[in-house]
Amino acid sequence: MTTNTAPLSRYRTMRRIRSFEERVGELFLRGESAGSMLHLSIGEEAVVGVTDAMQKGDTFTTHHRGHGVFLGRGADPARMMAEIGGKASGYCRGKGGSMHIASHALGHLGANAIVGGGIPHVVGAGLTYRNRGTRQVSVAFFGDGAMQQGILYEAMNMAALWKLPVLFVCLNNQYGMGTRVDRSAGRLAFGERAESFGLAAAHGDGTDVEQVHDVASQLVVGARDGRPGFLEIDSFRFYGHARMDKSPYRTPEEEEEGRKRDPVLKARERIIAEGLATEDEATEIDTDAAEEMDAALESAVTAAPPALDTMFEDVFAPGTPAPRPQRDRLRAILSEDAA
Repeated sequence: MTTNTAPLSRYRTMRRIRSFEERVGELFLRGESAGSMLHLSIGEEAVVGVTDAMQKGDTFTTHHRGHGVFLGRGADPARMMAEIGGKASGYCRGKGGSMHIASHALGHLGANAIVGGGIPHVVGAGLTYRNRGTRQVSVAFFGDGAMQQGILYEAMNMAALWKLPVLFVCLNNQYGMGTRVDRSAGRLAFGERAESFGLAAAHGDGTDVEQVHDVASQLVVGARDGRPGFLEIDSFRFYGHARMDKSPYRTPEEEEEGRKRDPVLKARERIIAEGLATEDEATEIDTDAAEEMDAALESAVTAAPPALDTMFEDVFAPGTPAPRPQRDRLRAILSEDAA
């Protein structure tokens, strides 16, 4: 009988995500991050159940809290950390930062700082895949805050109407910034909303990566056959909205109870209980992840920033003349006046 080692692999990815996000927080505290806003996905690592259900060639968009999704799809943590640090060796040459990472090579159509902003992109991608018959799937990852955005409902309607290979994944961490979800939504049955548009809907337990993988796999298969779907994953955001947010809107008791719903800890306990790893072997996985992310952090800190003369590269269409520096324009104007 063949042993299913997939849970072991998923645990390794989840542990790498947790360690990466911890180092991202450290990068911020050391004053080495680009910009002042960082949104950690600690507590949402069960999203690996979805990324593992996807195939090579599938694409996706992410939101504020998308580092874990990108790592789950094979991103290089050193290049990710460099991007978050605004360095030239990052995925977007240091111009995207934490909330605008993208990589067409890995199917990442872009993170988006606008709530729900990346959702319609997967509809366009899905339409392309359907028309070309490529059997690819495009997945939109977003938070519960986007459940109140009209663009989501337009996108779900179009996906259902055109039978697109698209999956909408809501990572419901219970808070949109500092507003609890029951104070922003009149009805919390998000799956029923999706079903009203004609999508297949399912619920994922954000503490159980294997359960998430089971339901996500079914939805991805359906989407690949032209049956778009919606998946809500219940989770708990371990920290505030952004790195500087100390979440004063949550009581200590709520945070203590929420952090007991730790998907990484549950996955660790599972691989040990199922005999996929011993306690020592699980600890070795943890250590390897920590060392890998320590190295990614240090490489980002020491990496070179983008050269000043690359400021306008990747901004305009190829072949577009570079903008004239303002000093040159002023010099020309003053020369005309003098004449």
